[in-house]
Amino acid sequence: MPRRLRASAALLSPIVAALLLAPGASAAGTPEAASPTAAKSGSLAQNGCGDPPALRPYTFPAVPRVNNTFLPLRPGTRLVLTGDVAGEDHTVVTTVTDLTKVIDGVRTVVVFDQDLNGKKVQESELAFFAQDWRGNVWRLGEYPEIYENGRLVGAPDTWISGVQGAEAGIAMLARPRVGSPTYTEGLAPEIDFLDCATVAETGQSVCVPAGCFDNVLVTDEFAPLDPEGGHQLKSYAPHVGNIKVEPVGEENPETLALTSVTRLTAKELAAVRKEVLKQDARGYRISPDVYGTTPPAEPAVVRGPLTTP
Repeated sequence: MPRRLRASAALLSPIVAALLLAPGASAAGTPEAASPTAAKSGSLAQNGCGDPPALRPYTFPAVPRVNNTFLPLRPGTRLVLTGDVAGEDHTVVTTVTDLTKVIDGVRTVVVFDQDLNGKKVQESELAFFAQDWRGNVWRLGEYPEIYENGRLVGAPDTWISGVQGAEAGIAMLARPRVGSPTYTEGLAPEIDFLDCATVAETGQSVCVPAGCFDNVLVTDEFAPLDPEGGHQLKSYAPHVGNIKVEPVGEENPETLALTSVTRLTAKELAAVRKEVLKQDARGYRISPDVYGTTPPAEPAVVRGPLTTP
């Protein structure tokens, strides 16, 4: 789960500062707006976010497929981003699995995220995404296990749409444009979790260790229920996904850049699947009241051959 710090407008680029200072808007631009929802720390409008969009399972395909231009989630794809957090080496390995899981009536794609400080796993997360018929990618929950010195200490930040007042949000708009209203990425009142995003820039050229990319989308993401923190500028390259993370005003800044994107072999994907299924099963013991309410993850049909570029 991102750690973000709210920055003063003086620290931001003019375009981002203008976006952050704009009044909060409703979730127009997302599929459909829901009735107003209040979080523990105040209404979403007061926090500068739109209300969570209404999740309607009938607007999603029975077999999940996420092919959004800026957030494609093709099973067998692995992205590695490296950088540092507060001066320490940090790596995020994101693997799109060939597993699915039903969350709040929607069959989702299971994404496996591992955060490493040096070579030690700090967080191992299962995240759940689905794309509706309009092309919006939704985030429907997260199960992040926390590790200290190689030992699992719990998963206190777990949230699942439809459980304990949590609501799914938009991970990526179908047609992101500058000027689109700020949108909610996910809400979980029980853990004071609220992530929001605004389209900051489009059509950018960005170079990272993995290469240079054109027509890059930049979003400004922030967590208004974290009073001490907030903003990350995230760059998304067409047909690749997140390639860069830049902090703005964070006390413990996290900077990441894409170093590699690969396609796993069938054997490699099978190994990931085995590891994820173990974590999925473990979640019923670690988080019985939240994660334990979901059905088990299960394999899905992989579209296309699994080959390494």
